[in-house]
This record gives sequence, C-alpha cells and structure tokens, in this order.
Amino acid sequence: MQLPIVEKQQVSRNNQRYISEAGEQLKQGFTVCSGRDEAETGRSQTRGLRPDKKKDDKLMKRSSKIIKWWFIPLAAICLLNSCDDYKVQTGRLAVASAGTKTLYFDEIPAMAALTLSKEDSVAAINSYINKWAKRELLKIKAENNLSDEFKREVEKQLEKIRADLLIHQYEQQMLLQRLDTVVSMNEIEQFYNDNIRLFNLNYNIVKALFIKIPSDIPDIERVRQWYRSDNQDDIMQLESFCYQYADKYDDFGERWIRFSVVTDQLPGTIGNREQFLRGNRYIERSDSLYNYFVSLRDYSIRGSTAPLEYIQGAARDVILNRRKKEFLKELENGVFNEAVREGMLTIY
Repeated sequence: MQLPIVEKQQVSRNNQRYISEAGEQLKQGFTVCSGRDEAETGRSQTRGLRPDKKKDDKLMKRSSKIIKWWFIPLAAICLLNSCDDYKVQTGRLAVASAGTKTLYFDEIPAMAALTLSKEDSVAAINSYINKWAKRELLKIKAENNLSDEFKREVEKQLEKIRADLLIHQYEQQMLLQRLDTVVSMNEIEQFYNDNIRLFNLNYNIVKALFIKIPSDIPDIERVRQWYRSDNQDDIMQLESFCYQYADKYDDFGERWIRFSVVTDQLPGTIGNREQFLRGNRYIERSDSLYNYFVSLRDYSIRGSTAPLEYIQGAARDVILNRRKKEFLKELENGVFNEAVREGMLTIY
C-alpha cells in the first residue's frame, strides 16, 4: 500500500523502530478486539455473518469503546515522513472498527493532510475517524430499531436512486459520444428570426470606451482629443498614454455591455438614459480626484430587439439544450422499441 506522502524525509532508526512496534501493537489491538466480539456474539466477521439481533445494542456499545485512537502517531509518521520504509504485512492498515465495519488508513482522504502541518494533519485524521465512527454507530442503531416496513421503504428509495444514477450516467455517456454540439451561424440566425419576440431588451446596452484618469495628470486635453478620434494613430497614442497614467482603461468597443456598467462608475446621475443615449456620443465627468471619459460607439435601447451579436451565446445554448432533449427522447424510445423487438419487455 502506497500511503500519501507530504514531504520525503529520512526516518531515523528510532522512528523506524517506533513504527514497527506501533504497527504490531495496532494489528494486535484490533485482532484482540475483533476476536473478543466474535466470541461474545458467536459470529465470524471474516465470513460477514449478521450478529444476533439481541446483542446488536451490546455490540454497538462495545464498538464505540474499541475504536482505537493511538494509531495517530503511526499514521502521522507514515504520512509526514517516509512511508516507503514501512510496509503493513497484512496489506492494509486498520485504524478503527465499529460493529462489522472496519476503517482502513488508505480510505482516509489525504487531501487535507497533504497541505497541513503535522499537528493539523493529525487533527484532520482524528476528526475524520470520529465522524466515521459516529455515522457507523448511528447506522447500527437505526438498523436495530427501525421496523421492517421502514427498512423496505429505504431499500425502495435506494433502488430508485441507484436506477436514476445509472440512467443519468448512461445518458451522459451517450450525449458525449453522439450529440452533435456544433451550431452553425445559419442555425443561430434562423433561431433568432423565428423567435425574435423572445429577444426584447429589459435594459440599455452599449459598446463603449471607458477611461478614468487622475485629475493631476498633465495633457488632459490630448486625451480629450484622442478618445473622440477614429484615427488609428490617435487610438494607439491614447492606449499608450492610458497604460501609463490611467487608473482604468476599458475598451468595450467590440462587445455589448449594460449601460449601467459604465454609468455606475461615473460621478453624478443620468436622468432619462434612453433619451441621453439617443442624443449623446460622448460623456465627460470629473470629481476632486479623477477625470472620466466615455466614448459611446453603439447602443441599443431598452424595449427594442437585442442585436443578434448580443444574444448569440444564449441562442446557441438554447439550440443545444433542445437538441439534448430530443436526443434523450429518441434514446429512450429506441431502447423501448429494441426491447419490444427482442422480446425483453412483457406488459400484462
């Protein structure tokens, strides 16, 4: 068994001797506990036989006492030093038992221990075993006290959950293997035109350039000239200047965003935003610390039809979702029809 290792270190001879002795004690301790329980309940754990119902409560109480915590020094040394120097002769290291169940060291998640200090790793392992023990003991108590009717209901629910999980996994595998996930632009445009009423905007959207520059920066007039220009040289000079001095330079010229993303960063308020967008292409504001410049490249008003470019991703998702539903329906019908043809289904 290869135990998880946090940091490879050379184990001293004293540690090696301690590991060996603790391992022998650990195995003997659990052997003695298991042997005593088998003798008292007249059963063999290795054969997996169910104990007498009368003695279940007694066994549960005894189980809570026989859970051993002194395996921790061994676990911590194995985990945090070098486990290559220690091999459990039985193949697996038992760390606790409750009733007929045994928890092995390799079943304890190593994620926490791999990132914690030695002390915290020990605490994490101890906490995991404690939770495991309480859960197992509660399960024993429930099995001993629930009526057969409730147990049958639990079995029904477990069978339904198992069936649902199996079906879900099978469907997901079939979707991965066979569903066509390529959506062409023609399909998106067709879907957009066929469902145009679904794409009315509930808010204003814009394509814009947003600049926020400290008010004490010189050459503000040059910025005012550059951000209003469509000349490529002016745009490059603006970018260079803003990368050096601006607190924020957001170029949303190629994608749509909500107008509120821009206005929420500006001092003051804008009243009728739809009317403002229709009548303005630039916004300039200032406060005691900053100058703000906004170039509105394009806009679409609330209540109007959203641009195809804006809803393209959402349209693709809807198309794929419809394909998925149709595929799963066909898969279900195909399985049913195949069973009928091959005589696997009988309806009385």
